[in-house]
Amino acid sequence: MLEKKSNQEAVKKSKELALHYMETLVDVARESFLILSSDLRVISANPIFYKNFMVSPKETGGRFIYKLGDGQWDIAELRNLLEDILPKKKIVKNYEVKHVFPKIGERIIRLNARQIDSVQLIIFAMEDITEKSDLQKKLAEYTRSLEDKVAKRTAELADRVKELEILNKTMVGRELKMVELKEEIKKLQNKIRNGDGKKGNGKNGNGNY
Repeated sequence: MLEKKSNQEAVKKSKELALHYMETLVDVARESFLILSSDLRVISANPIFYKNFMVSPKETGGRFIYKLGDGQWDIAELRNLLEDILPKKKIVKNYEVKHVFPKIGERIIRLNARQIDSVQLIIFAMEDITEKSDLQKKLAEYTRSLEDKVAKRTAELADRVKELEILNKTMVGRELKMVELKEEIKKLQNKIRNGDGKKGNGKNGNGNY
């Protein structure tokens, strides 16, 4: 009996010590943090959580997580994380939830959770990535638009190059033809100047000069 009581006291002290360290760490964290009991009640929350989700310590501490903010955390994806995934994996990282909160509107929250069975606590981190996600979407849209414009411009330039190649071939063909015509004209002029040697006209013919 005494041994059992001693073990219970040791577990209690371990839990208190772990909670102390957790609270010390999450108080200076940049993300919103909750420390939950094994039955998913809020033991502690950091100042960033209160600020980001516009709730007070009075309406948060000791409450069932799904009852926070008049039930605004009663989200199907969150239940799946805390009741199905976390008990099996003990650690969950980068689990995204999209939800409309009454006071802050639609947000995209990245959740990270760790279940610590030895002290029966869950440390639960929430990072609001709404603006980051919106920026990534805008960047992706801009990139696609830019790629489309580049592809269109490349196609236009390719068509223009083909037109210039055709025009160049035409011009070269004409130039060659002009050279040929000039040569023919020159030959004809030489024949006229020198005579063809058959009709007797010209310097070397039999007729009069």
